[in-house]
Amino acid sequence: MEQHAGDALWRTDVKDLQQHLESKLAAGETIQQQTAVHFRQAAEKIADRAEQANRQNSVRWGQHRLPPLPYGFDALEPYISKEIMELHYTKHHQSYVDGLNKAEEMLYVNRDNKSSSDYKHYLREQSFHGSGHFLHTIFWYNMSPNGGGEPSGQLAQQIRKDFGSFRRFKEMFTKAADSVEGVGWTILVWEPRSHHLAIQTLEKHQFFGLLDTIPLLVLDMWEHAYYLQYKTNKKQYAENWWKIVNWANAAQRFETAKQVKWAPF
Repeated sequence: MEQHAGDALWRTDVKDLQQHLESKLAAGETIQQQTAVHFRQAAEKIADRAEQANRQNSVRWGQHRLPPLPYGFDALEPYISKEIMELHYTKHHQSYVDGLNKAEEMLYVNRDNKSSSDYKHYLREQSFHGSGHFLHTIFWYNMSPNGGGEPSGQLAQQIRKDFGSFRRFKEMFTKAADSVEGVGWTILVWEPRSHHLAIQTLEKHQFFGLLDTIPLLVLDMWEHAYYLQYKTNKKQYAENWWKIVNWANAAQRFETAKQVKWAPF
């Protein structure tokens, strides 16, 4: 998990202040008014740093950027070629980032003098490009040159519980991927309402999705993700993809996602 530098600074300040206060209490010292004022001022500074760190940890409207790729463009070969990875990341993903930023700027920054048709257009742009950006960000980290095999731990247990076995889940997911027509995604999601895993496919990035779910593992089935290497054999692409799945990343996402549980209906 990444931690912003500002976040680390204010947490260090809290620890230092706590240790200073504990040392005085351990020595049996009485907290004088001047000392109390010092602690209050220090606490106010820490609160200010925490607020600044929170602002830095969020993304302002129209300021999204590409996430750092956690491996080289050639790292996933022979299953995904260097040429595909470079084009996919630097051109396609970048275009979604640019499109999302423009939509947000028009909706939330330059918000005056907009007609209903303007809102309709830019809300659609936000949905398409935003979903494209967020899904690709998951996709890159869902893969690893050291991936493959099967999941372990709680994710493996949940897969067996909900699908019967890993083999059955893998077969269902691969068939779902092969069923995507033209452009779309295949996704393993956690359903906080139902308290179980499910498989879904998306058309483009945002159509026909199952809402109120959390994506754990995503496979890009747009033609730009495989066509230069696999041509029309998208099933082979999907089958080879299992050899680079980063189960540690999917498991980490599951451990966080499963904490979200709504009343089951």
